[in-house]
Amino acid sequence: MNNILSTPDYLVFLVYFVIVAAYGIWVYNKKRSKVVGGDSKDYFLAEGSLTWWAIGASLIASNISAEQFIGMSGSGFKMGLAIATYEWMAAITLIIVAVFFIPVYLKNKIFTMPQFLHKRYNGTVAMIMAVFWLALYVVVNLTSILYLGALAVSSISGFSLEFCMYAIAVFAVIITLGGMKVIGYTDVIQVFFLILGGLATTYLALSLVSQHYGGEGILNGYAIMTDKASEHFEMIFAKDNENYLDLPGLSVLIGGMWIVNLNYWGCNQYITQRALGADLKTARNGILFAAFLKLLMPIIVVLPGIAAYVLWKDGHFQAEMLQGGEVNPDRAYPVLLNLLPSGLKGLSFAALTAAVVASLAGKANSVATIFSLDIYQKVFNKTASERQLVNTGKITIIVSMILAVLIAPHLGIDKKGGFQYIQEYTGFVSPGIFAMFILGFFWRKTTSNAALFATIGGFLLSVFFKFLPNFADLSFLNSTGFAVINPASGLYEIPFIDRMGFVFVICIIGMYIISKIENARGVVPNGLEVDTKMFKAHPGFVVGALLVTLITAALYIMYW
Repeated sequence: MNNILSTPDYLVFLVYFVIVAAYGIWVYNKKRSKVVGGDSKDYFLAEGSLTWWAIGASLIASNISAEQFIGMSGSGFKMGLAIATYEWMAAITLIIVAVFFIPVYLKNKIFTMPQFLHKRYNGTVAMIMAVFWLALYVVVNLTSILYLGALAVSSISGFSLEFCMYAIAVFAVIITLGGMKVIGYTDVIQVFFLILGGLATTYLALSLVSQHYGGEGILNGYAIMTDKASEHFEMIFAKDNENYLDLPGLSVLIGGMWIVNLNYWGCNQYITQRALGADLKTARNGILFAAFLKLLMPIIVVLPGIAAYVLWKDGHFQAEMLQGGEVNPDRAYPVLLNLLPSGLKGLSFAALTAAVVASLAGKANSVATIFSLDIYQKVFNKTASERQLVNTGKITIIVSMILAVLIAPHLGIDKKGGFQYIQEYTGFVSPGIFAMFILGFFWRKTTSNAALFATIGGFLLSVFFKFLPNFADLSFLNSTGFAVINPASGLYEIPFIDRMGFVFVICIIGMYIISKIENARGVVPNGLEVDTKMFKAHPGFVVGALLVTLITAALYIMYW
């Protein structure tokens, strides 16, 4: 083993580990339920006990992981600041979720996404999606985070990939077994390390650029980057840009990018779960706090990638960026971390580990919540006690993490880069799920069969559009801007963000037609309690939401 970290680095990391573990134990002992064995809602949702700042920090901790630190930084190396649209668009999306989605969940006492589907549609739709989400969270989310995280930690620490997987998995299980209260409050510390360590890496990256060109200071480094890599500071790509397939022009503003974000932040168990145990005002304030933090994320995860590109283009890191004889953008962040001075490297190492562990803990808790409340209680033990539900959740956490450890070594990420890879293949299911949720929220006439069409049909349509270039000539779409040549295959292809938009529209139309036909036959769908008064927000939230919106708009205008 080649030890890359020094003794001070390990000491800094040890301090981080002790602080998180000690605080988690303190929170668990202080706030545990008086019910013997624990109350299930208290364990899975931390009902009523998370503050707004804990909710906001936990949202970011669950979201930011190796796919951002490694994958998005790699995308920054490859395509530039445009990849930040995922983060800045998320800030606006969180405002929409806080105003329109969360009130519906809380008013109808929704604790899990399958529970929403059961209440709005029927048990069949709910059970299909519960099984689907379990498979997605375990086979895709847990494994990809574990694999990418362990890969990064291994390259920095010098420990073997297998050891890093086991260590990260065990750390995440320890935190997750404490329940949502422990996760929520320890996430505050995780986010502190995440932001502090991330900013340290950004500071180093900009300073290196400045020093390389004979200057001094991070502002000078930023100015040099905008000059030496001006094409990496374009937010909207033209059709002839080689990265257009990943970020197709205006679609990132008015197209499929909205589906990516609204589905992720509004219809996702391990995200919305943070707010479902709070009252509406606290939940909204927490989500607003998360929106402000999202504006900061590109500084932490994208700018270092661009800095690495500028230095690489001028002759640095030539060997370090290679993998299998080709440049691998996902190596940009680990390469920069290895340049940090002793002690500071340990802080950034702790930040990366914190991001991975917090994200794993959040997703494992959601797996346990869905299995315990939506499958075990409804299928295997309808009279399960609170203690049985909590114990089942704990067993589920351990089993899901073991499965992730077993599957993760077999993963491979294609040349798109880790972040884009995950986004594209998650997009196979996002349009149908979001269509099912959005009509379920706001159109009472939507029927269960229409929801099934969106769930199954949406996935099949996504597959169809993905592989259509293999069977048909799409050159006729070139003039419309909806198809461009894929350099790898030489075939015209529809960008995946545009594909998501097409599938979503088809699902909405199909759901409308099916619902209308069934309505005419006398089918009366289940409804939700929705009152327009519930969407009214308090003045402080309105001011904060307006500020987030204005900052986001200014950023897009600045880099247009």
